[in-house]
Amino acid sequence: MSTSKTAVETSSKAVVDSSSSSVNDGFHHARRGEITDDTSAGNTIDGYDAERMRARTALTAEEEKKLIRRIDWHLMPLCSIIFMFKNLDADNLGLTSDQYALVTVLYYIPYIVGEAPSNLLLKKFSPSHWQSRIMVTWGIMLACHVAVKNKEGLYVTRFLLGLAEAGMFPGIILQMTYWYRPDEMSLRLLYFYVCGNLRGLSGWQWLFLVEAIATIIMGVAVWFLLPDFPETASWLTDKEKAFIQARLPSNAPRAAEQDFKLSEIVSSLKDKRLWLFTFIWAFFTVGTSGVRFYQPTVIADLGFTSIAQAQLLNLPITILGLIVIGISGVFADNGRLPRPLYPLSFLTIILACYGVLVAYPNNGAVYAATMIGNAVTSAWYPMMWPWRVQTTSRATGSAFSIGFVNSYGQIGGAIGPQIFRSAYAPRYQTSFAIAMALVACCMITTLITWWVTRQTESDTRKLKLARIAAAKRDDAILDDVVDNDLKKKSDASVEV
Repeated sequence: MSTSKTAVETSSKAVVDSSSSSVNDGFHHARRGEITDDTSAGNTIDGYDAERMRARTALTAEEEKKLIRRIDWHLMPLCSIIFMFKNLDADNLGLTSDQYALVTVLYYIPYIVGEAPSNLLLKKFSPSHWQSRIMVTWGIMLACHVAVKNKEGLYVTRFLLGLAEAGMFPGIILQMTYWYRPDEMSLRLLYFYVCGNLRGLSGWQWLFLVEAIATIIMGVAVWFLLPDFPETASWLTDKEKAFIQARLPSNAPRAAEQDFKLSEIVSSLKDKRLWLFTFIWAFFTVGTSGVRFYQPTVIADLGFTSIAQAQLLNLPITILGLIVIGISGVFADNGRLPRPLYPLSFLTIILACYGVLVAYPNNGAVYAATMIGNAVTSAWYPMMWPWRVQTTSRATGSAFSIGFVNSYGQIGGAIGPQIFRSAYAPRYQTSFAIAMALVACCMITTLITWWVTRQTESDTRKLKLARIAAAKRDDAILDDVVDNDLKKKSDASVEV
């Protein structure tokens, strides 16, 4: 925090009274509803002028909880269903390993290239319209699978599907930054990933035609139902709209901002954290794609050859994944432990599971390792995204950074299956040895990124705990997390 506390205290009696209480956590407190018009507009707390401070304290703590629950009900069910539709498609291919590898490459090439540009267009056309466009065109491409008669036709349709679908997931993450603070995203991503991972129970039953029709219908519904930005939500009062925007960090994207600023893209590309997070995603997706890819082989080795029987053995894997996502999401949301500890713990478990897959002691041990590995692999993503979002800034910068990391970090979807070509069958021990090396690289990069972002990550957790404590007293914390990760040494002497 780099602003003067004294300037604010002398401009508002409400802040003086709260700051002089027994609470001494280093943050600026204000009794909700007591910031008055005599607050000097020239005095700020990390971007809080008089109008923003009044808006931030307009609702009581209980009113804020109810408002956030309303936002959750309007936003998260639709986002979760969109994500589930995407994952259903991934389970509907029955191919050999080499054919699957080629199809995956053709699907991910347009997907990777198109995600960052898609995110830049999302704000211009509004999230509801852009996500609707994505779902309708992707539904049409799914319907085209019905007419496929040969491998070549499948390759073309998968390429076009990747192009149509590009931008769906990072677009949802970007839209969440307009509504939630980074420290609030863990629980929302928990709902998101739990719904998405329910695909494992019945995805095999979906035929492409039925799925295509449902996707198109859902895409049309999204146009009318998905909330775009707080400023445009008809179900919010003017006071609630101002409150939602005021409670977000000062660097959060705003609907009123310019749709495209080249300077923010250039600044993002110069930010070493963008590249560190991209390498984390790339190492992870390449290294872990084998767990799910290898799952059908493991189940077949156990003697479950029919689709119905195989689904029975898929059930524990899906349930364990949901449990891990739920438990880790709840713990991460309380802000007591550094967020990087969670993905690092998962990577350690994945390494151990891969070690079992390389050694291959027996079928039961391999099934257990596959089940645990799949569970923690699914839980890794909702642990990483709030950490990534902490270091994004403004509308264009956030859109580009989120889209860039998700697209080029997903290169594992194209490269990962190449590691599991039929030449390494049936045990794929060489493949898993390579995967172990990649996961180890992911761990090292994660540790480096934690060191680089340690100040912002720590400040975010401290502010989260202060806000929880303040809400119990019906106080509001006026501070934002200031991005100090990349500050020059000459700025180190500036204190609160």
